[in-house]
Amino acid sequence: MDKHSIIHQITETKVVAVIRGQDAEEAAQLSKAAVEGGIRSIELTYTTPRIEEAFKELQNSDALIGAGSVLDSETARHAILAGANFIVSPYFVEEVAILCNRYGIPYMPGCMTIREMATALEAGCDVLKLFPANHFEPSFIKSVNGPLPNVRIMPTGGINLDNMKDWLNAGAVAAGIGSDLNKAYKSGGYEAVVELSRKYMQKIAE
Repeated sequence: MDKHSIIHQITETKVVAVIRGQDAEEAAQLSKAAVEGGIRSIELTYTTPRIEEAFKELQNSDALIGAGSVLDSETARHAILAGANFIVSPYFVEEVAILCNRYGIPYMPGCMTIREMATALEAGCDVLKLFPANHFEPSFIKSVNGPLPNVRIMPTGGINLDNMKDWLNAGAVAAGIGSDLNKAYKSGGYEAVVELSRKYMQKIAE
């Protein structure tokens, strides 16, 4: 799948599940449950020990599998070799942007300011992660798109069932969710994550 097809799928399905597991097996189970619930974009974070094992277990998934918490180009290359369809980081890293452009992989860095967004845009980033989004209001997107109309924003951090549609209606091209899924897994296991993922996708359809 090429770069633009990957971005199209993310922006069409609207939800990216940010998966942080205590280990690779938990991350894989969380991911499988999210996919069973209808989520089609999974971000496996490199804060999870031996995350490459989760990539291997999910290699035949019909969802996009990306890598998150990527802090340097070495980690980005490791993720791409493990099969990552896209790369996400908490802040912009020029070396990661260069590497991802070289291999045609979407790079979505975390940005908070107009300057950071302009820098990422100029480096070829098509979708920018507003992180942490809970420091902003959805109206922030309209404010950004005034001077930077080409910026496409994916809020992540503090997004839940109650506010996700507010962000999407305000112009977000997708939303990153995560902590809710972890809480559901701890309280109700695999099936709880499946059910919560279905609720997110139903909310999108409303």
